[in-house]
Amino acid sequence: MNIYVGNLPYSISEEDLKSAFGEHGAVTNVNIIKDRVTGNSKGFGFVEMENDDEGQKAIDEMNGTELGGRPLKVNVARPRAERPPRQSW
Repeated sequence: MNIYVGNLPYSISEEDLKSAFGEHGAVTNVNIIKDRVTGNSKGFGFVEMENDDEGQKAIDEMNGTELGGRPLKVNVARPRAERPPRQSW
């Protein structure tokens, strides 16, 4: 199950996020989205969990909890929407 995690503290590492979600089940992948230019966190990311039951449990228990002083927004990740290719000038 792929889980969206929003309102992340900008200082959090992927290891910290993996550890927090690992308390609720097996985490297979963590990806914090970063700005292409600066490399700084954009404040959201994705956690992939091994099975749907553990993923739903993590969503239920982590949504609204504080991490690094910020209340997390946690829900099932939606598939990325198709966007038209960028035009180069």
